[in-house]
Amino acid sequence: MENVYVILFYKFANIEDPEAFVATEREFCAKEGLLGKILVAKEGINGSLSGTKNSIDAYKRHLNSIPGFEDVAFKDEISSFHPFKKLIVRKKKEIIRMEQELDMSKTGKYISPEELLDMYSSGKDFLIIDTRNKYESDVGKFKNAVTLDIDSFREFPEAIGEFEDLKDRTIVTYCTGGIRCEKATAYMVSRGFTDVYQLKDGIINFCQKHPDTVWEGKCFVFDQRLISDVESGGDCIARCVRCGGACDRYQNCANVTCDDLVILCEGCSEACRGTCSDECLEEYENSLLRKSRERQGRKSRSA
Repeated sequence: MENVYVILFYKFANIEDPEAFVATEREFCAKEGLLGKILVAKEGINGSLSGTKNSIDAYKRHLNSIPGFEDVAFKDEISSFHPFKKLIVRKKKEIIRMEQELDMSKTGKYISPEELLDMYSSGKDFLIIDTRNKYESDVGKFKNAVTLDIDSFREFPEAIGEFEDLKDRTIVTYCTGGIRCEKATAYMVSRGFTDVYQLKDGIINFCQKHPDTVWEGKCFVFDQRLISDVESGGDCIARCVRCGGACDRYQNCANVTCDDLVILCEGCSEACRGTCSDECLEEYENSLLRKSRERQGRKSRSA
């Protein structure tokens, strides 16, 4: 199979008629055979698409031709398969959900990959904060980064509250492609943080420009790949939730009442029937036993 081209993109920009914008994007993507997800709101657009090189290039030209979106930056990757099963284009209240009223014209200052690298090499005193979810930072992060114990971006405001006493310190934020740290810094500025930065275009852009420097591990992505090898031969920093061995293999816990996305090595997955804990294993096996008894009961009644 030929290589599949993948793009990530977003833009905070006023969209007067999100419904019409959705219809236009859906029609164009369907015509080009693109797969992926695009979210549209009055505050802008957020998308990830995959397709042939020609179809991806056509979409870039299309979006950049729309007034207000001429400067959208695209993060490019190549995959050996389509990471998306279908095309979804939807209107949302927010393109990245935080549930806060924010002025997106007042965000943290952009910092380029080169400037961030210089901050590391020069020994500058700064705090670097990962604005992503914990299950993402578990498999990769910047050197010395502070990671947050959150499962959703909506939890960011509460989590960053622990840093209120550092409002005058130099703080750099980052995320996969830039959208979360842009909204995160808007929130931080609104809370009185005075020296806040956001990494321009995020992790993927940094690692493409400066591989094997200050990034540790791999990068979680929200598609069927789950893991992106943003650096060739990136070290495995994640650990299996069962045995603690080095592993960056994700799966959902087989216990449907849990269903957590966890890091589980193949050996533990096989030995523990795909569950993330002994409690989940017991509950999973009990559910199988109940289903078996129910099937036997139905057979007995029909005999």
